[in-house]
Amino acid sequence: MAEYIPPTLDWVREQVELYEGSGGTEGTTLLDTGLPCIIVTHMGNKSGAIRKIPLMRVKVDDSYVLVGSMGGQPKNPVWVYNLRANPDVEIRDATVVTKMRAREVEDDAEREKLWAASVEAFPTYDEYKAKTSRKIPVFIAEPA
Repeated sequence: MAEYIPPTLDWVREQVELYEGSGGTEGTTLLDTGLPCIIVTHMGNKSGAIRKIPLMRVKVDDSYVLVGSMGGQPKNPVWVYNLRANPDVEIRDATVVTKMRAREVEDDAEREKLWAASVEAFPTYDEYKAKTSRKIPVFIAEPA
């Protein structure tokens, strides 16, 4: 079994620890937003280690949209590269954990639909988009 490497940012690590440690009964909203989040468990593309990241909960049918916004920073979050290399993930949505496969959305029409769903769930995504010149990666995690 691969080693687990906790997130380096304190608030991210604490969010994951609370969420996972409670079995998904606590820590299910991101920071002070009050908005629901999920935990994405994935494999590091360089380390081969298990990584976990909290992301906004954007559910479309039986799939989840994963937005690589990183607050509108100029660089993609590291998990984007991990998913590109290793698309098999587990999604924890409260107490339910599901094996899924993530794919980056390249089709413009599908991407626009998923972006709209993401902004509906978390309107700040549009602000992040306006802050950066990069094309924010959008993934869809679908049941494996």
